[in-house]
Order: sequence, then C-alpha cells, then structure tokens
Amino acid sequence: MWERFEWIDFTAMVLAFALTAGLLWLMQPVARSLGLLDHPAGRKDHAVPTPITGGIAIFIACVVMFVWTGATSPAAYSFLAAAALLIALGVLDDLYDLRWYWRILGQTVAALLIIYWGGVRVEYIGPVFGMSPTALGWLSVPFTVFATVGLINAMNMIDGADGLCGLLGLAALAMLTAAAIYSGNTLLAERLSVLVGALAGFLLWNIRLPWRPRAKVFLGNAGSAMLGLVIAWISFRLTQTPAHPVIPVLALWMLPVPVIDCLVLIVRRLQEGRSPFSAGRDHIHHIMQDAGFGPTRAALHLTWFSLLCGLVAAVLKRMQVPPPLLLLGFVALTVAWYLLSRRRERAVAFFRRLRRAPAAHPAPLAVPDVE
Repeated sequence: MWERFEWIDFTAMVLAFALTAGLLWLMQPVARSLGLLDHPAGRKDHAVPTPITGGIAIFIACVVMFVWTGATSPAAYSFLAAAALLIALGVLDDLYDLRWYWRILGQTVAALLIIYWGGVRVEYIGPVFGMSPTALGWLSVPFTVFATVGLINAMNMIDGADGLCGLLGLAALAMLTAAAIYSGNTLLAERLSVLVGALAGFLLWNIRLPWRPRAKVFLGNAGSAMLGLVIAWISFRLTQTPAHPVIPVLALWMLPVPVIDCLVLIVRRLQEGRSPFSAGRDHIHHIMQDAGFGPTRAALHLTWFSLLCGLVAAVLKRMQVPPPLLLLGFVALTVAWYLLSRRRERAVAFFRRLRRAPAAHPAPLAVPDVE
C-alpha cells in the first residue's frame, strides 16, 4: 500500500510551497504600491489593509511547476488558461467591485475552456439515481458549467476568516490526492502534489500563528475563484476517468462545508428577497464566531469536520453502501443545517454548547485566537 505514495511528487510539492511562499513575501510591497489591498470596513474584521495577492502567487507557482514537470496536455493548458482568466477577473473585482453577472460570465467562459479545450467534463454521474451509471448526454456541458460555477462561488462565499478557505481547500485537495492514489491515477496524483504545495505555501502567510495575530496575505476574489476551479477540475478528472473510476458523489463529501453553506445561504437569501450574491454575516463561520469561536479555532473545527466527512464517506463506499444512500446522506446533512440555522440564535446556542464541551477545548500548545 505505502509504495503508492511514491506517486506523489514530493520534490514538486516542496518547490511549489517554497515558490508560493517566496512570491508572497516579494509581492507585499508591490501589492501596496498597486493598491491590491483589502481595506477594513463594514463586516470585515481585519485591523489593517492587507495584500490580496494569494491567488496571483498560487497561479504563478502552478504555471512554473506545471512547465517544470512537463504538464503539456490540453487538459493542463486549458486549466491554466481558465485559471488565468479567473485571476484577471478576480483582480478587477477586488479593485473595482464588478457586478455579479460579469463574474458569472467570466466563470462560465472558464468552465467552457476546460470543457472544449481540455476535454474535461462530467459525462456520467455514476449510480446515483439508480444502480447503474447515468449518462448525461446533451446535459453534460450545462451540468459541468453549473458545477464549476457553483464550486467557484462556494469557495468565494466561504472565504471570510483567516485560514478558513485555504484550510478547507487544502483538506479537499488532500482527500482528492488520496482518492487519486487509491484509484491508481498516477498522473493526477502528481498534478495534485503541485497544487497542495502551492496552497500550503499560501497558508504559511494566511493562517494566524502565536507570533502573528493576523493574516499577512489574503486569497482575494482571484484566489478563491481559482481554488474553486482547481477543485472542480480535479474532481471532474478524478470521477470521469474510466480506467481509474471514483464515484462522483464522493466529491461532495470532500468539500461539505463550502457546498452546504453556499446552498443554504442561496435558499435563505432568496426567501428573504435578497440577492444570493449579497454580502452578510450569515455564514457558518460568522455564527461560530458569535458563539465564541475565534477565526482560527472556527477554521480548524470546520476543517477536521470536512476531513471526517470525507473519511466516513470513503469507508462507507468501501463497505459497499449504495451511492444513492451517500447522496441522500449529504442532502440530509444540508437540510439539517438549514433547519438549525433558520433561527440564528438557535445555531449560535448549538455552537456555544460545542465550544464549552470538554473535547472542544484546545490543547495547551494549540494556536491561540486573537480577536
């Protein structure tokens, strides 16, 4: 079993980590001179203007490492082109606050690039609605676009606390790497090594540490959009490769927090007559902070919950639990969070009880939160 981990390109991972971390250090004065800063205002709780260059650095590192590792397939080229589009769009959004329909248009074009140039799309959704694989046929393209845009916006919406989006993304990529390894997809595991290393290099500057009470760099809209694209692209390639099949429903369980949070917020905001893309302090991490969790502790709790969900789903799959039941379980978890969070005070009380539970208290050496 352990020889399979040789498929992870540890050299590429370490180089991607170092390159991203180094670029973020070099880009800090550049970001300030160009105005690529997130200024504290309104619901934002960071104390000082903070560079939003995380996505740019991750993208540059991925381009360099993909070239270095010889990633010359149409799928790789299309991914880099789609990522470049989202980075450019995200930077413009960070600077000028673009209208939501321009963002959706750009995200749709990015999805079409990976579909028609890279040949990466969802053609089968596996045995979900029955006991045999379901072919999408002409629905393949719209379904892939919908899933890609949905994941991009889910990651963008969850990016509201130091370390949260990056940690959840890293957990998802780690689980996708494990799935690629155990399904025998060598090439995808190697590509994931680069992405994991680059994201970890960003987290070095983004997560709060005992000697650094605030994040030094943010992902920005460019970074969260690219991370959503990364997870979509990897998930499609992992679940649509006949030689190394992974059932599509498992992808949902590898990113439960952003997807569930996004779905519930869209429904609730529409019920309230608000735009699904409007800002607000109604995300799960905001509710946890109201219950007394600091940003770092909330991010860590949500990350271990994501890892637990992915592990449980993988174990159930190995136990031959039918995919429709796995999908039903995900829907049940989504409905449960919707019902719990319908009344904010009830959700806050739930997390307050969780915070006070003995298991929720951190060890003495845990990273402290600085409010």
